[in-house]
Amino acid sequence: MISETFAIPHISTGDIFRANVKGETPLGKEAKGYMDKGELVPDSVTNRMVADRLRQPDAENGFLLDGYPRNVAQAHTLNGMLAMLDETLDTVLHFSVPDDELEARIAKRQSEEGRADDDAAVFQRRMREYRAQTEDLIPFYREVGMLVDVDAVGSIDEVQERVLTACRQASTA
Repeated sequence: MISETFAIPHISTGDIFRANVKGETPLGKEAKGYMDKGELVPDSVTNRMVADRLRQPDAENGFLLDGYPRNVAQAHTLNGMLAMLDETLDTVLHFSVPDDELEARIAKRQSEEGRADDDAAVFQRRMREYRAQTEDLIPFYREVGMLVDVDAVGSIDEVQERVLTACRQASTA
């Protein structure tokens, strides 16, 4: 929705990983080795994949990053990438959702879609990883005035409207 509204590419680390693995690129082969073992792809590989993607022509007039950065070290690396491209971030959206709501959403998705990776144990592991790595991005981006909190509880339409309002405000600031 953001990508369509602002005519910018949606750049997801998951999509980048899958494209590199499918294309059997050197980075894809390296990432696949970790993924096949159920391990997180190291920052060094992830950063190189994101840097490659940001240099593609469709990202010249802006982009939406999804799933990156996942930690403060990646945020610092992203700052360096953007400086080399003579780009900056406009805003960082923080979707605020209570844990019990997230767990309910995962359970609903699991029952409706039957995804094997949507169960309580996986949810708890993901939340531990989030708290250990990603949560530190909130104060990091808040301190530089880029963080915008978005209440992500409500209907899809309600949340989408909040997101678009936040993005529009950031682009005019």
